[in-house]
Amino acid sequence: MLNINSNVPQKNDVRIRELIEEKRQSRNFKGIVEKLIPSFLLVIATLSILTTAGIVYTLLSETVQFFKRVPFLDFFTGTALKPLSQTPEFGILPLLMGTITSSLIAMVVAGPIGLMAAIYLSQYASERVRKVFKPLLEILAGIPTIVYGFFAFTFVTPLLRTLIPGLEATNILSPGIVMGVMIIPMIASLSEDAMSSVPSSIREGALALGSTKLEVTKKVIIPAALSGIIASFVLGISRAIGETMIVTIASGSTKNFTFDITQSMQTMTAYIVEVTGGDAPAGSTVYYSLYAVAMTLFIFTLLMNIGARKISRKFREEY
Repeated sequence: MLNINSNVPQKNDVRIRELIEEKRQSRNFKGIVEKLIPSFLLVIATLSILTTAGIVYTLLSETVQFFKRVPFLDFFTGTALKPLSQTPEFGILPLLMGTITSSLIAMVVAGPIGLMAAIYLSQYASERVRKVFKPLLEILAGIPTIVYGFFAFTFVTPLLRTLIPGLEATNILSPGIVMGVMIIPMIASLSEDAMSSVPSSIREGALALGSTKLEVTKKVIIPAALSGIIASFVLGISRAIGETMIVTIASGSTKNFTFDITQSMQTMTAYIVEVTGGDAPAGSTVYYSLYAVAMTLFIFTLLMNIGARKISRKFREEY
């Protein structure tokens, strides 16, 4: 009996040692993982930065090759773009005009509608209505852009031609309107989030002072959420500027430098699609013009985002 009882503590000691060893190994493994995670995250962050740097380097190096053949001033002041003619001309103003015109039309459509939808969802709609209508509104963002393009070409353009007899079969008005419809969910959703993030105490305080809900919205909520609203507008117009398929299908490929929105115009993104899908040989001036236009588009959107960030910081409210 004494021998049997004396073996029990020994078995328990062995089990305890095993548990301690397992715990030590587990702790060592977790320590290694904890040390590797920051390095892994640093690699991922560095990869994204290197990707951006690679894109900029590619655009810049090929753009330099283009400006060795075409004068810088002629490119940015020329009103004619005829890359495949016997006497080629490479003026980017027709593409800039088409891009700016289509984006402005889109913002004229999406800005008021998106902002009013955000005001309704954040200030007037009940929780039940908000849960139904917000997902329905965001469905528009999931529709492929090529579907929007065919919708603009086969439905919106014929409808507009019944109202505007002089409207061409391909024009900049129709894709501009459809792009506006496409970016409504972006503006509405982001603006609604910005308005909903305003502290309820500010809203309730304004209502307690006798303000109506409309007065609270105009004089309290919108000013307080202005930085978020501006950010939603900037993201919306950036989305419109970078849109490709809608303008490629519905606006045509005519490189007109005009202010007439009923005529066919081409945007920078549509020109890039045309050159990459065409017969321009690598190393030709037409080929290098693709990168010059892409670099212009990159700088254009970059400057716009920098300006918007400064405006957002100026009107930002901190609580």
